[in-house]
Amino acid sequence: MNDSPDPGNAIAFQGELGAYSHLSCRNAYPGMEPFPCRTFEDAFAAVREGRARYAMIPIENSLAGRVADVHHLIPYAGLHIIAEHYERISHHLLGVPGATIADVRTVKSHVHALGQCRNLVRELGLTAIVGADTAGAAAEVAARKDPSFAAIASELAAEIHGLVSLRAHIEDAEHNTTRFVVLAREAREPNPNLPCVTTFVFRVRNVAAALYKALGGFATNGINMTRLESYMVGGEFVATQFYADVEGHPASHGLRLALEELDFFSHEVRILGVYPQHPFRIHKRFSFE
Repeated sequence: MNDSPDPGNAIAFQGELGAYSHLSCRNAYPGMEPFPCRTFEDAFAAVREGRARYAMIPIENSLAGRVADVHHLIPYAGLHIIAEHYERISHHLLGVPGATIADVRTVKSHVHALGQCRNLVRELGLTAIVGADTAGAAAEVAARKDPSFAAIASELAAEIHGLVSLRAHIEDAEHNTTRFVVLAREAREPNPNLPCVTTFVFRVRNVAAALYKALGGFATNGINMTRLESYMVGGEFVATQFYADVEGHPASHGLRLALEELDFFSHEVRILGVYPQHPFRIHKRFSFE
């Protein structure tokens, strides 16, 4: 995958052109140049080394849950989260020009995409093949030029590889959405008077009820914690790190007190980013109130 000719206007992502991360880059930053990278580490390095301005990284999906490895990597990437983006995932059954639904016998895609389109695969009686990613599957369909061979991928992948959408919006669940975070070399201070998200990692002390006590300050200060993930670090069963999102700015009175209480019961508290809430988050919160 090529270096960006204009690092100051490039946005890195993991995957090939046509991936959903590429689509998110185009929708969130239409004026920037997509910079495909083989791995998440490569995308982080591109930003850290000044070959790209931002990195667009998927964090979680409403169906598949958290994206593997990302929570382990972001705290050590040497970057700052400056924004979040929600991308509605709309899968298409892609074939070569001239192919029809009746021609298709085999479909290839990422394991999650195949799982999210089980109804169609079952309806058409297709043989499903797991691929490394959706965009790569689309590229393979284009290269094979076989009307019986199709891919599940984005409409953008069809546009890039000269394929046609044999059926659109084939996902089983209408709410299929992926949350991304945008990372940069320098932190960006959002307006503390507007809705914000603060993302941080922490490790509690190895004492009884430490987690309960550490999180108590968020409850007593009325802070909404929207995400809390635990995972092992350093290969030690007793060393658990937590990744958390809360709504609010650390400069606000309530969140400042909650973080102070968290720090008292923790070995380490490290803020990864403070950034504006995406409109999708605000809309969804009000829809459930």
